[in-house]
Amino acid sequence: MIDVPAEFLRMPRWWTEGADWLRDLPEAVQRQCERWNLTVVGAVSHGSNAIVVPVGRDSGEFVLRMSPPGNEVSEQVWALRWWAGRGMAHLYDVDVDAGAMLLERLSTPLTTRPVDEAVAVLGRLMRRLAVPGPDEALSTADIVAKRSAELEAQWTQLGRPFPEGALREALDVAPALSRTSSTLAVNGDFHSDQVLAGTREEWLTVDPVLYRGDIEFDLGRVLWTRLDEMTDILRYFDSAVREAGLDRDRARDWVIWRTVDYWLWGLSAGLTDDPVRCARLVTALSR
Repeated sequence: MIDVPAEFLRMPRWWTEGADWLRDLPEAVQRQCERWNLTVVGAVSHGSNAIVVPVGRDSGEFVLRMSPPGNEVSEQVWALRWWAGRGMAHLYDVDVDAGAMLLERLSTPLTTRPVDEAVAVLGRLMRRLAVPGPDEALSTADIVAKRSAELEAQWTQLGRPFPEGALREALDVAPALSRTSSTLAVNGDFHSDQVLAGTREEWLTVDPVLYRGDIEFDLGRVLWTRLDEMTDILRYFDSAVREAGLDRDRARDWVIWRTVDYWLWGLSAGLTDDPVRCARLVTALSR
């Protein structure tokens, strides 16, 4: 039986859901290991929504990923299969009903590397993942169009928590972002925590969300997740733009829009540190 890390039990997702799933998790891991003939060979690690258990079978080394069953699991399986190991962890087996995936075992997370190196790696991976996307994937342009219609109402409902100028700047760039000719695959959950060292490729991505459109979509997250380590935000922005081969102006507009979007979401979710980072990021990139 595994020990579920206390830090994982305190993740924000479980504040309002998942109590039964968490309670059954050690037994669920044991059941899955028995079904797939796996042996636990190391300590449990975790993200915000899933645990990862190092396992072995015959001479193979894998990880067992367990998360609450549902659409998120199905969508992630779809994304992993679409990228099929290109800049992405290999998926070897899946039990959607159990929320279980058997994945390629990776090692050191990119969060352990200096921020200069990490941002450059993420920029290159952003381009590596840019294969032609599936027609049925949600478009980044459609995401902007739908969400932009909600931003001002949410800002007002939250008591106008930041200067109106930041909101207006996001709304001003939204019409251009809601149109794109790009049909490339986009990872919609992309940052240092989701990238680990591999063997067949130096760095590989995990836990993808598959969209189609502008690959600049999640550049804001690349920056805000490690913003506390950045003394010159524009330098890191330019590094990511250069490594990914992006249009600088469009990349800048994406960062503004995504950061304001996340800023409002973070405030509505009761987060405290991330809204401060959002304020710094928008200020640094504002014209």
